[in-house]
Amino acid sequence: MTAIPTPRATAGTIIRATPFERALLRSASALDVFVAARLERRGSAAYRRAAAAQSASAHERIAAEARGAIGLLPR
Repeated sequence: MTAIPTPRATAGTIIRATPFERALLRSASALDVFVAARLERRGSAAYRRAAAAQSASAHERIAAEARGAIGLLPR
């Protein structure tokens, strides 16, 4: 999680955030939501199965291209 420290206030002191600071906090919050959603999605079993299938497909394609480069084309 993003941690942006806030200034410490003494008793009776009101600390105001500037528009720039508020924009930074909103941006940090949006990034936190995005990262949390992505981590949840990547942790699912469906994502892991899809990633494994994609990896296997890419490996087979690379192997086929290598065989084609040396003239061993499938019949």
